[in-house]
Amino acid sequence: MDGTLLTTIDGASEADVSLAVSSARAAFDDGRWSGLAPAERKKVLHRIANRIEAEALELAVLGIRDNGTELAMALRAEPGSAAGTFRYYAEALDKVAGEVAPTAPGVLGLVHRAPVGVVAAIVPWNFPLMIGAWKLAPALAMGNSVVLKPAETASLSLLRLAEICSECGLPDGVLNVVTGSGVETGAALAHSMGVDVLAFTGSGATGRRLLEASAASNLKRCYLELGGKSPNIVFADAPDLAHAAKVSAAGIFRNSGQVCVAGSRLLVEVSVHDEFVEMLKEQAEMLRVGDPLDTDTQIGAVNSEDQLRRNLSFMDKAVSEGGKVVTGGFRILQETGGSYMAPTIVTGVTRDATLFQREVFGPVLAVSAFETEEEALSLANGTEFGLAAGVWTSNLSRAHKMVAGIRAGVVHVNTYGGADNTVPLGGVGQSGNGHDKSLHALDKYVDLKTAWIQL
Repeated sequence: MDGTLLTTIDGASEADVSLAVSSARAAFDDGRWSGLAPAERKKVLHRIANRIEAEALELAVLGIRDNGTELAMALRAEPGSAAGTFRYYAEALDKVAGEVAPTAPGVLGLVHRAPVGVVAAIVPWNFPLMIGAWKLAPALAMGNSVVLKPAETASLSLLRLAEICSECGLPDGVLNVVTGSGVETGAALAHSMGVDVLAFTGSGATGRRLLEASAASNLKRCYLELGGKSPNIVFADAPDLAHAAKVSAAGIFRNSGQVCVAGSRLLVEVSVHDEFVEMLKEQAEMLRVGDPLDTDTQIGAVNSEDQLRRNLSFMDKAVSEGGKVVTGGFRILQETGGSYMAPTIVTGVTRDATLFQREVFGPVLAVSAFETEEEALSLANGTEFGLAAGVWTSNLSRAHKMVAGIRAGVVHVNTYGGADNTVPLGGVGQSGNGHDKSLHALDKYVDLKTAWIQL
């Protein structure tokens, strides 16, 4: 926010990680949590949700001081979402049953859903509380123990969440938090022989290293929610171009573009391209960027100086490859000592351009024009990523064809963002293989066990 040091945290060593994993394993094996009736686990998760709601402002501010998210969004996306997630899985856990197989007479086939044991969760810095809850709540709901590693630049809200869990009745040892760098702490967790499942949200490069660590250790299952370069497609027949521009601006510039599903590639039908870009430019330049704790701020800070430098490094490259910076593209508010970047729109971005292909993870929008549905679909699928997408059209047939044709885990139609816990979030291709949210997330944290009984 202003560049001053807030606090420091300890970096967990390999020995510390081993101790945390052993603690989680002991808690799982003795049944202090895994052996509780679902109704008892449900009560604890509800108490955690209630406490998150009661401390929403304090938790949001802790996160803001770490990562710079604007207050209004932080309240909604961090404690607001986390409380809802714990409540969702609290209600779900005693409604997930096993199966009776359709066997021959004289045989009873049962399929049990057994907790996996020890889950490692590695969480990024952009929405630590929200994404932490997406992994913690379903893992705990199914009776597992968890070792959680927050990002080294955004640990405070999750450390407080661990305290809340203990205060609300989660038995000691069931949730363990290890802070520190990915190079040391994260690597020790990924290589641990005592971890059964690893759930991760973050970069593709780190995701690959986690898979390598799994192969080199105990072949733990890895669920990876990785990056995106999500297309947001605007057809000329969009129901309301002005509304589409406003929502599309929020879809890339909220949290300074530090959102995995951000609509960072805008594909606009050529007949409305110039008009729509002008609308979008007006929206971008109206956004109030500043102190994330100021209630008038609409866009907060970039997470760090390193991230800001990375964002700005894309600008010269974009121009050299034929792009035109319509607005933004530079650092602002440097006098505050904080890391801030103006919302940025670059037009004329071709399919082979760096800005088209690579994730910036900043407030930078790449704009490309198209003429036909086929070209729009080809451009949408023109990267290695496949996390999210958006389509704006009044044509129902076209909307369904685009949903079917776009390779992505989430496709929004006439909106961007806002999907709740009832549906999964995950990607395809280089966006990974892990799905958070919804009842489907529970599948990551259970083993299927067959009982074949001769009667």
